[in-house]
Amino acid sequence: MGVIEDIEPPLKRVKGPFGESKSLSKDSSVTQSLACSLGDKMARPLTSQGDEETIGAKGVIKKAEFVKIITRALYSLGYDKSGALLEEESGIRLHSSVVNSFMQKVMDGKWDESVATLHMIGISDEMTVKSVSFLMLEQKFLELLQMEKVSAALNTLRNEIVPLQINMSRVHELASCIISPFKPSMLGVSYQDTDGAKSRSILLAKLQKLLPASVVIPEKRLEHLVEKALDVQRGSCTFHNTLDSNLSLYSDHQCGRNQIPSQTLQILEAHTDEVWFLQFSHDGKYLASASTDRSAIIWEVKEGFLVLLKHKLSGHQKPVLTVSWSPDDQPKFWPVDMRRGLSDVGMFCLENAFMFMKKLVLACFLVDGFLMKTLKISDMAITDDGKRIIICRETAILLLDREARFERWIEEEEVITSFSLSKDNKFLLVNLINQEIHLWSIEGDPKVVSKYKGHKLARFVIRSCFGGFGQAFIASGSEDSQVYIWLRCSGELILALPGHSGSVNCVSWNPANLHMLASASDDRTIRIWGLDHLKMKHREQSNGAIHHCNGSSHK
Repeated sequence: MGVIEDIEPPLKRVKGPFGESKSLSKDSSVTQSLACSLGDKMARPLTSQGDEETIGAKGVIKKAEFVKIITRALYSLGYDKSGALLEEESGIRLHSSVVNSFMQKVMDGKWDESVATLHMIGISDEMTVKSVSFLMLEQKFLELLQMEKVSAALNTLRNEIVPLQINMSRVHELASCIISPFKPSMLGVSYQDTDGAKSRSILLAKLQKLLPASVVIPEKRLEHLVEKALDVQRGSCTFHNTLDSNLSLYSDHQCGRNQIPSQTLQILEAHTDEVWFLQFSHDGKYLASASTDRSAIIWEVKEGFLVLLKHKLSGHQKPVLTVSWSPDDQPKFWPVDMRRGLSDVGMFCLENAFMFMKKLVLACFLVDGFLMKTLKISDMAITDDGKRIIICRETAILLLDREARFERWIEEEEVITSFSLSKDNKFLLVNLINQEIHLWSIEGDPKVVSKYKGHKLARFVIRSCFGGFGQAFIASGSEDSQVYIWLRCSGELILALPGHSGSVNCVSWNPANLHMLASASDDRTIRIWGLDHLKMKHREQSNGAIHHCNGSSHK
């Protein structure tokens, strides 16, 4: 599309210190000397060869576009003097004189001249011209009404707006303004601004979004390009596991394996028997664990990766199998033993429904007494919004929408021992007895999107979890006493962490701390895993030893 540009660029001149321009102009030798001095220390403007001149090693960046985007960024940041100086020294104007004239006429409320100047810009897309004209004439119409020039407003509507033949529903709304004096305020017009400056500034921002990028550089275009570049770097970072606040423009981003929690920072020893389950709260401030010692413990996560015993809850008559945090981070406990056939009763409530579990048989009722489902199960989960119940039994998983009373089954060829639900409720991590973990997408038609292998599972219930930045990693316990970590997308096994002396039954990745992982084991301990440099810090604070916590001094 064609754009009319100025034939003569602004004059280039070397700028000396403020207040010395007059004396410098009298002595050309001084001017030349200063120009050479500045040229040695600053990047010299490239010789103008038109809009096709390129810069950069690959020759794909057009110099004129590059300079205009930088100029636009300077003005957006409030550096008006710097923006103007860049335009002058580069000889590349941000906008042509026609575009500048157009924008000034809009701000001055010279609507007829604005429409005429719009056609001089050289925009080839007719619909764009009509859309821009419509907004300007709409503003003209409303301002005429504001000045109580009803006849002139009606003439603008009939003879200028309607002939554009676009946005007719809006035309009808404008027509109703003539009848109702309160209608303009309902359409977003402020009569408190008598000069119309505020509403015209808003209008100009709308017009700039409609105009082609070659005519008006989009607002914050440089920021958008930089953010895209960071997105690409983050997406290509295999082991990315850091917050966006840690990304820098000074160098290309690349995480190493050292960003994955792989070092034991702390060993928690408050349980007196096998630890079967653990889970961080949604805010990452607490960790709950369940054990065959018939207790559940609430641990508090302090600053510096230190985990301390907060509460020890005793009184159950059977081993505590699992612990669950409600959406408001209130813990729920289930004293049910899946591995040795012990039985007890658990009950939990949903809005308009409640469920009982006894001997691993789930009965779900509506409040009116209607029995929805009775199933023998091995694992279950509920989405955060309470709308979907996910139930596992043998080789199948039931996806139950309790509001729509719609159900769907996921079938596996091997026995399912446990599963985990992703934070966004769109994926299931399914542990199988054949020593595989399958990642299922449960949006639309359920399907397996990735598989993970390498851990050991033959006799016990081993649990896995999502974790890290964007839940881009998969972690799992294993019967060989190790913690395994895979890349979620590729299924590549990247770490096997030794340390426990018994089967690792469960793992949990802190949702608020990308670098904290917890594991529960038959060796009666919980290990807190972190980064290598944090291990060194902990050792310095504890005379070179890993910190052990048995809960005796923390009530």
